[in-house]
Amino acid sequence: MSKSELPEYAVRNRESWTKSNEEHAREQGIRAWRQEKVDWGVYGIPESEVRALPDVAGKDVVELGCGTAYFSAWLARRGARPVGVDVTPAQLETARSMQAETGIEFPLIEANAEDVPLPDDSFDLAFSEYGASIWCDPYKWIPEAARLLRPRGELLFLRNSTLSMLCVDLDGWHESLRRPQRGLHRLDWEDDGTTEFQLGHGDLFRLLRETGFDVLNLIELYAPESAENHPYYATDAEWAKRWPVEEIWHARLRA
Repeated sequence: MSKSELPEYAVRNRESWTKSNEEHAREQGIRAWRQEKVDWGVYGIPESEVRALPDVAGKDVVELGCGTAYFSAWLARRGARPVGVDVTPAQLETARSMQAETGIEFPLIEANAEDVPLPDDSFDLAFSEYGASIWCDPYKWIPEAARLLRPRGELLFLRNSTLSMLCVDLDGWHESLRRPQRGLHRLDWEDDGTTEFQLGHGDLFRLLRETGFDVLNLIELYAPESAENHPYYATDAEWAKRWPVEEIWHARLRA
């Protein structure tokens, strides 16, 4: 996929993730592929506690912004038929090497999750774990997820909590607000040149409703009491024990 086919933020994000794949994402992805059980977020909270996943056995699943596709591998172990979509070739290459090692195989497509080269009504579940859910414009990727889903198909995604994005700054986490919620949408980070997207709860709820979804659940994730700061992600474990640092949204497309 050439740069001319991508929005400028996707080009910069892809460059950042190519570098991250070399530095730590590949190692993390390999470790996650070898892991049997599903967990969630920066602090690895077990699915047995979160209970966010619907039954995926026999379901067609598209992971939008799959990265190294370890979550798709976890879903495949649960009987799903996943397809991974990601814009970064280096991360997809890591996924392919792990498919060869583990024997867990499914299609991997290099594409922007805002414009996926797959037919309408192809999937039962659209999923994103820190993929399209933060790196793509929600006003583009959520309608694209709706297009890919069959009637009554489900959308499940993990992202940063709104509160965490209002409090985080380039020099760390704060217990006070650092930016307004009104107009919250695109966040251009000066430290690494990447772009993330975040909507407040009200704006995201309205977008989902207007796109044809009914919201089924919103699960806020806190760090466990035993948690320590993550070596690669700019989170403060003590902060995250008191306020939700991540959240999982679950919605269903109306028939």
